[in-house]
Amino acid sequence: MKAIGYRASLPIDNPDSLIDVTLDTPVPTGRDLLVRIDAVSVNPVDVKLRANAAPADGALRVLGFDAAGTVEAVGPDVTLFRPGDAVFYAGAVDRPGANSEFHLVDERIVGPKPKSLTAAEAAALPLTAITAWEMLFDRLGLSRGATAEAGRSLLIVGGAGGVGSIAVQLARRLTGIRVIATASRPETADWAREMGAHDVIDHSGSIPDQIRALGLSGVDCVFVTTGTDQHFTALAEIVAPQGRIGLIDDPGLIDVRLLKRKSVSLHWEMMFARSLFQTADMAAQHALLAEVSRLVDDGTLRTTLTETLGRIDAETLRRAHALIETGKARGKIVLEGF
Repeated sequence: MKAIGYRASLPIDNPDSLIDVTLDTPVPTGRDLLVRIDAVSVNPVDVKLRANAAPADGALRVLGFDAAGTVEAVGPDVTLFRPGDAVFYAGAVDRPGANSEFHLVDERIVGPKPKSLTAAEAAALPLTAITAWEMLFDRLGLSRGATAEAGRSLLIVGGAGGVGSIAVQLARRLTGIRVIATASRPETADWAREMGAHDVIDHSGSIPDQIRALGLSGVDCVFVTTGTDQHFTALAEIVAPQGRIGLIDDPGLIDVRLLKRKSVSLHWEMMFARSLFQTADMAAQHALLAEVSRLVDDGTLRTTLTETLGRIDAETLRRAHALIETGKARGKIVLEGF
């Protein structure tokens, strides 16, 4: 089967940073599905691993943590899917990724693809939807319902990125909280509003001043998708007493003592944790993706796909990684077909 991988951490403009290879097609066992890949999305985690986690002794590693495809075969213990089912999922960080014609994935972290979306549109959603959902409802503890969280506020730092785009939608459509997103360019600010943000502020300026200009003395919850190092002091200032701050990036040292006086809690979201540690509630991600699929099909949520670059090969993936590395991506970048 065709696949794209890397053997060393090289700059993305080096043609060997991602290479086309041919591998044996894997065979499903246990609860694994063998999925024929139709489309994949590219996430910052792909870029970070390629740039910073070189395989040992020049071994080949295949990345890819967003996919949509069709179940080709199933392991003997599979109960949730059967061959021919259309699926979407984000995979596991400790297994080979989905940048290959066929891919093995545990059924407990797979959802039925939204019927109303193409494979490319669906591939844009899984990793970011899981990350945003788990942060909002599991880590920050928001309640669902049209009037739930009414009178409270949520600040999403990086509201136009992949995670931010779906987090804005989930918070706006599934709760009654006031959603404030940050964006630093006119096109990203417009995108955040299109996703459903009530207000958009510029994270390149003073976040506290802009929050107060909205008539708020503080915000109840903060979801940081990027730039924690840069913004942490400002966020500690603006978060309300007994508020919550959640982050998904990898900052250096931050002074968490700034949170003590207000009894603010700090939460970290890692959407691969369930599969990495085979937690007892691992199948919660199957249920989560099934719910996201339903919400897409009933018109509550929409895909965050902004660009389909071309087919799934090393040259196109290098272009996608380069775009992610600029830090200016809006929504999600997808590749489709081999």
